[in-house]
Amino acid sequence: MNTREDQLQAFNRLLTIMDDLRAQCPWDKKQTMETLRHLTIEETYELGDAILDHDLNEVKKELGDVLLHIVFYAKIGSETNHFDIADVCNGICEKLIHRHPHIYGNVKVENEADVKRNWENLKLKEGKKSVLEGVPKSLPALVKASRIQEKVSGVGFDWDEPKQVWEKVEEELQEFQDEVKAGNQEAMESEFGDVLFSMVNYARYLGINPENALERTNKKFSKRFQYLELKAKSLNKNLKDMTLREMDVFWEEAKKQ
Repeated sequence: MNTREDQLQAFNRLLTIMDDLRAQCPWDKKQTMETLRHLTIEETYELGDAILDHDLNEVKKELGDVLLHIVFYAKIGSETNHFDIADVCNGICEKLIHRHPHIYGNVKVENEADVKRNWENLKLKEGKKSVLEGVPKSLPALVKASRIQEKVSGVGFDWDEPKQVWEKVEEELQEFQDEVKAGNQEAMESEFGDVLFSMVNYARYLGINPENALERTNKKFSKRFQYLELKAKSLNKNLKDMTLREMDVFWEEAKKQ
């Protein structure tokens, strides 16, 4: 592995290249924080894909892309004298030191839960009006639900044990079924949302990341369906012309792969 000096030299090299690109490249010259935003989101999702695929070489590449964006934003900030990369680094360092009094202070903690509680309480002392202020509005709904529940749990708004959470899931499922029978579309959607929210909460109690779990299922389903498509193609058949029973044979084969 690289030494700390090597790492600092590599980071300095990236900063120098960023200076060159901003000064000389027609595309890089035109970029603003707003034009980079959607690209940053895309790069973050690509990093997430690489992590779920356990492809460490790809993780390394995607981390580079994300780091480039961080340096790019800092470069733009420096041009208007609002902040530069040193301000960014020092800002996060100060926050980490302040938010970890059990490392840099005299606070004692017993476990991870204590650390999370201290973190949220410190944020409130810093002037946050709500523990939910740290949840971005633009987060995907499933991720947002998980973060909301983590946040409120950090200040003690939580169930005592998993059994209570599962009972809440069953309660929400019953309410959803009642609305399905009644045929009220708006109420069905509302109750379905409650079911999802309660399931996300139960996943948290079991130590399951719901976003990762669902994405793994998405990947698994896609892989099996693509196998089904390939098998159908090898028989010169169109899926739309096959019966569900015929397709299910290949689906079961895919599950055994």
